[in-house]
Amino acid sequence: MATTSDIRNGLCIKHNNDIFKVVEFLHVKPGKGPAFVRTKLKSLSSGKVLENTFPAGRKIEDIRVETQKFQFLYPEGDSFHFMNTQDYNQITLQKNVIDAPGLLKEGEVVTIIINTEDDMPLSVDMPASVILEVTHTEPGVKGNTATNATKPATVETGAQVNVPLFINEGDKVKIDTAKGAYLERVKE
Repeated sequence: MATTSDIRNGLCIKHNNDIFKVVEFLHVKPGKGPAFVRTKLKSLSSGKVLENTFPAGRKIEDIRVETQKFQFLYPEGDSFHFMNTQDYNQITLQKNVIDAPGLLKEGEVVTIIINTEDDMPLSVDMPASVILEVTHTEPGVKGNTATNATKPATVETGAQVNVPLFINEGDKVKIDTAKGAYLERVKE
């Protein structure tokens, strides 16, 4: 058993007969009243995100997990195929378990969280950023913008990302996987 002081991003807990992963948390100590922890929890079975507030010091049931590196092989409908980089075993996961499936490129190495009690994969953690090639974007028109103008671009995985006007087709861009946002252009 853990308490609310053990809450951190990525912690897997049992709550309301489901397994959740902590996406965000904030310890709050108001001037009046008791302290509490405000959290955003993502259900690992349905993928839904809910907000919950725990009173400070409350016991929470954490789940023992281990992380393993897997390489993404290929998608097949709503199923995604991965291979363990140590023992080359392959597993298939559903799309709702993956944080940002649109940014997953074949050959990408991800971290999969596995429940140690029943060896079931719980969630897929993407790297902090990925580098993808822009396959389609309209040319940027200068002069009709004030500041920080962006345009939609399609990357090699098929995902849509807003990029600055100077990005052209064929450019490689670094994308933040948590927000799905453009970070920078990558020079080769």
